[in-house]
Amino acid sequence: MSVLFAFPGQGAQRPGMLRHWQDEPETRACLEEASDALGEPVEQLDSREALADTRAVQLCLLVSGVAAARRLMRDAPPPTYVSGLSIGAYPAAVIAGALSFADAVRLVARRGQLMQQAYPSGHGMTAVVGLSRSTVEDLIRQATVPVYLANLNADDQFVVAGSDAALAAFAERALALGARAARRLAMSVPSHCPLLDAPAAELAAAFADVALCRPTLGYLSGSTARIIRQVDALRDDLAFNMCRPVDWHATLRVAYERGVRLLVELPPGAVLSGLARPVFTEGVVVACQGARLDTLQALMRREVSAEQ
Repeated sequence: MSVLFAFPGQGAQRPGMLRHWQDEPETRACLEEASDALGEPVEQLDSREALADTRAVQLCLLVSGVAAARRLMRDAPPPTYVSGLSIGAYPAAVIAGALSFADAVRLVARRGQLMQQAYPSGHGMTAVVGLSRSTVEDLIRQATVPVYLANLNADDQFVVAGSDAALAAFAERALALGARAARRLAMSVPSHCPLLDAPAAELAAAFADVALCRPTLGYLSGSTARIIRQVDALRDDLAFNMCRPVDWHATLRVAYERGVRLLVELPPGAVLSGLARPVFTEGVVVACQGARLDTLQALMRREVSAEQ
């Protein structure tokens, strides 16, 4: 049996997320290191007003995820696998030992800045629940204003990206066809589609001066649902995941097929846990948010003992 650390993407953010386990030394160390790398106090990015900015959101998700993962691993064995949805790939790479935390902070700051500059307003993403993939793809093909399939989260849950007008029209058609919900997500950027090809190429250039290592843990790509071991493939995955669709449902299935029976969702939120439960029918899914630290660590130790 194995353990997977799952790191959430944009949309999971909430004010105060950097205060999760705030008195733990790992949290304090991450806040200090991130502030040094940025040249500004990272705690100032954690307010409701600051989190209106894509750069702030992505930096807070990175810091929160790394700090919590390091605290969990202080008194429990490391996970077998790590994976992240979109920006969650960066804390996953840090915990896998493939990317230094300081470099991740600088890259994520640049990533968020590029995405925000490309689409400061007028675009976003909408989650659609209750339709099949074929129906969603038919709606995309029929759209008069372009809309793109961005996330495959479950058999009947998908996320599309595009302009405000395109998303509004798509949501209206989806609901008319029987969708249970069509909800705008808390982000202003049309991620995981060709609209971000140019910012992704700029971010890839920023990776030229960054040293990456082979992951020491299993790094499971949320874009390809494959284990990545080679440095060049990892660099490509991190740089271009902003413009590639996320296949999170396939990622969860691959983890389960590889023997993962404990999925721990790193803070903030519990969105990934909800998506995982239908897949992990014989496993345990738990979110750090709202859970006791000692309980989480006991679950991790038990799973590793079972594997041995």
